[in-house]
Order: sequence, then C-alpha cells, then structure tokens
Amino acid sequence: MTAAVPGTASLPPLVAAQHRAMPFTRLTDCGMDPADARRLLADTAAGTPWQDAAAAIAETQLERAREAERSGHRTTARQAYRHASAAWMFAQMAYQTDTAEKRDLYARHTAATAALAPAVERVEIPYRDGRLGGWLCLPPTGEAQATVIVWGGLSGWGAAYLPVAEASTSRGLACLLAEGPGQGESRLRHGLYVDERVTEGFARFVDLVEADPRLGGAIGIQGVSFGGLFAAHLAAADPRVGAVVVNGAPATPTVPEYRTAREQMAAVVGTDDPDRVTEVMDALRFDPDKHRITCPLLLLHGGQDPLARYEDQEPFLRAADPAAATVRIWPDGEHTLYNHAAERDALTGDWFTDHLTGQGTPRG
Repeated sequence: MTAAVPGTASLPPLVAAQHRAMPFTRLTDCGMDPADARRLLADTAAGTPWQDAAAAIAETQLERAREAERSGHRTTARQAYRHASAAWMFAQMAYQTDTAEKRDLYARHTAATAALAPAVERVEIPYRDGRLGGWLCLPPTGEAQATVIVWGGLSGWGAAYLPVAEASTSRGLACLLAEGPGQGESRLRHGLYVDERVTEGFARFVDLVEADPRLGGAIGIQGVSFGGLFAAHLAAADPRVGAVVVNGAPATPTVPEYRTAREQMAAVVGTDDPDRVTEVMDALRFDPDKHRITCPLLLLHGGQDPLARYEDQEPFLRAADPAAATVRIWPDGEHTLYNHAAERDALTGDWFTDHLTGQGTPRG
C-alpha cells in the first residue's frame, strides 16, 4: 500500500500506518466528501489524532445536514448525512479493539446512516443470542428485479458500501448491506463473532431476502476484502446463491504479522487468545477440492494489492465452473480496487444484472 500513499515515510509510525490503511482513495470510495478526505489526511499528518479529526469532520457535516433540513433542502441534507456517516465510519477505524470509544463512534455512524431513511431501511435479524444488522436499499421504483447482498471484511462494514449499493439500485436491483458476525453493530452491540460456522450467520441475510415480498428474482452476494472469503463459502454451501463476486479476499486466511491487523482479526473472532484465532482461521480455509462454486463467479483483483495477491485468490477460480467464472484484473489496482471504484461498481452492477435478472421468479 505504501506505493499508493506517497509521503507516509516522513510521518510518525502510527499515523503512517493509518494513512496506508485509509488512503484518500479508500476514504472517497466509502463515501467521504473528497474535501473532507483531504482535510482528514492533512489534519492527522499535522498531529491531530485520527479519531478526533474524523469526528470533527462528521460533526461539521451533521450540522450542515441539520441546517439544510431546517431550510427545507432535503436533498442537501441527505448528502451531508451520507458524508457524516462515512466520517464516523472512518473515525471508529482508529481503534482496532472493541473499546467503549469505538462502540460510541460506530453508534454515531449508525445514527447518521439511519437519517437517510426512507432511502435506506435498517434491518435486524435474530441470530443466536443477538441480532445481525444491515441496511436495505431499494431501486427507485420500489420493485426489485433481483437482490444483491454485500458485506465487507475486518474493518469496513454495512453502510461503508452505500456507493456499491447505488450501482445495484440504479439498475433495478435491491441491495442489502450486511453487518455479519464479527462486523458492525452485530459485533459491537450484540456480541456476535466469526467462528467455524460463520457461513450460517451470513445465510440469514439470504433468509431475510427470501421472506421480503418486495425482493423478487434471484439473489447474488458480494464479499469485499476478507468478506470475500465468507461470500465464497456461502456460494459453495447455499444453492440459493445465484451469483457471487469476490473482491480482494484470501482463500487461506492466516494471522497477520502486523500488530494492528492481528488485533483486528482477534476482535473479529472475539478473543485475545492467539491459538483460538489461528484455530478459526484454519477452519475457514477455502479448499477448492472440498468447496465447489456452481453459480457464476466474478473475481476482482488489483495488481498492487498488498493484502491479497492473485495466487491468494486463485483457489476460488479453481472451485468454480471455468465456463461460468470471470476474472477482471486492474494492474495498478489497490486493495479492493479503491482507485477504480466507479469502474469496479459499474462492472459488478452490470454483471449482477446480466446473471440475476430473469434467473428467479417473483416471491411473495
């Protein structure tokens, strides 16, 4: 990632790591106003703690949203709430472990996202001893030809992918932005973590789509970063999945050597025991000889991705039918293709439309 973030070598180690993990391209890909993204990077380079700088930006956008509402400018208010939601999302990323501060910042993110209603609907699904959360986005007509379920990985979840959802809704598809086990409010509020049976948790979002009469047609799933591993497992296990996109995921997850990444993974599993984290990661290894993907697969890869090399993702292709598998590689692509966001989302939106529309029948 260093090559994509010039100038980080002159920063203090923590700030440099934050700039590498959350470069300008990622900030804007997940919905920050470009001016806010530049300000966040500049303020943190100048010494303001990441969480404080991001929270200040979020508060400014919230005030802008409220002023627009008071003036009757609802479109401007929605725009500002979107930017506030993204700023709160990145504020909580300053904390790798589940501190009270992280929970508070994510709750503020959730509240800002909820202010976008009715454009987004909050959904909650009973699961084990808690609830899984998500955001449902419908196409302008309110009637979906098919539905795409999207989730992230270790640090970016749910409404971080509102721009991805727009690629579906603008094409007549519904999009459900999932916060699965180990993610978002599902983890921070309800204590649901990743374990050997994590696929069962993500399958509950398919149950929800099937039960909603507004969501007709086939069901596709898209996993971003580490979440691509969960998507591949679900596609191999659940015949209801009509198409799957894997973007920047390792087929064989390992405990990272970097401290912050190790802390993120431990938080996802819900334990400080390194042996337990390793045990879960070993259980989640995707073996193409055991796990077969029978639905169409689209694999996305960035040639400059330091977190998921092409060979790390190649087992997903070996698990799929060659006639139904597509690979798209951007030689200069960063992790999950932050720097090709518009083209990536257009490609996946069109691909899901081609593979899901007409594949299923209306429900309800």
